[in-house]
Amino acid sequence: MLSERRLQVLRAIVQDYVGTEEPVGSKALTERHNLGVSPATVRNDMAALEEEGYIAQPHTSAGRIPTDKGYRLFVDKLAGVKPMSPPERRAIQNFLEGAVDLDDVVARTVRLLAQLTRQVAVVQYPSLTRSTVRHVELLSLAPARVMLVLITDTGRVEQRVVDCPAPFGETSLADLRARLNSRVAGRRFTDVPGLVEDLPEAFEVEDRGTVSTVLSTLLETLVEENEERLMIGGTANLTRFAHDFPLTIRPVLEALEEQVVLLKLLGEAKDPGVTVRIGHENAHEGLNSTSVVSVGYGSGGEAVAKLGVVGPTRMDYPGTMGAVRAVARYVGQILAES
Repeated sequence: MLSERRLQVLRAIVQDYVGTEEPVGSKALTERHNLGVSPATVRNDMAALEEEGYIAQPHTSAGRIPTDKGYRLFVDKLAGVKPMSPPERRAIQNFLEGAVDLDDVVARTVRLLAQLTRQVAVVQYPSLTRSTVRHVELLSLAPARVMLVLITDTGRVEQRVVDCPAPFGETSLADLRARLNSRVAGRRFTDVPGLVEDLPEAFEVEDRGTVSTVLSTLLETLVEENEERLMIGGTANLTRFAHDFPLTIRPVLEALEEQVVLLKLLGEAKDPGVTVRIGHENAHEGLNSTSVVSVGYGSGGEAVAKLGVVGPTRMDYPGTMGAVRAVARYVGQILAES
């Protein structure tokens, strides 16, 4: 275990390196921080931190920089999440509240996160498998053609046109709409098949084929694999940190183009708390020089998807964690109200 003083020295090194981009020396630390000890003592503490792998000497300069292990300890023990100021919170709320639909919410969230953190922002669309049905609308387009509209609790709207085996009157359509919503509204997608399987039997024999066709289309819509969608923005921000990447930013850019990699990076949506993966904790080799800060978002206190940012390991962790958490909270509120 590191002593309290050495933890303070590590915190000071991380803060100075993130702020100045320059390796940090013992003299600068004692001048900038009230550590209450001499430069010689700080030098000894830095030597111990280096020996234990928390800091490293990048080249022949006298200064030291944090390692992945040092950043990890900083995030776990030393960094409080920096809260957003009231004006910042109001700006987030006003910007997101202007969204007109789910696509607009996601697009605005990506833009906002990239601007707030000056990193690459990644937002996952709400997962259908973790959603609940808000409403099912059925509209007559022709005597034997119906439009099915599925609205989820996350503001997602799916539309399908159903060609029915026989004409279906407005009265029967209204009856099906009412019976369907009484069974599935507010229920999880995964529960719906069992809730509607006997519904055709409630209708006249000549209408059962059409009811079954409509239900089949609804169930297909619920299980379609169109949920793993992501939006990414702010990639150009990486160019501002080109010197933070050992050789080139190309591997980072290539990794960001792979949706599967990004979904793995964000992690499981069911874990709603702020997660920070630093450097080599990211399994993808191209992202070994980056850190990923992610958090779950959703309505009703349950995460339905993830959002986060990707940037160099030399990152303002408290500020980034605070921004990511605040944006996720507002996105969840907007989905709940939509």
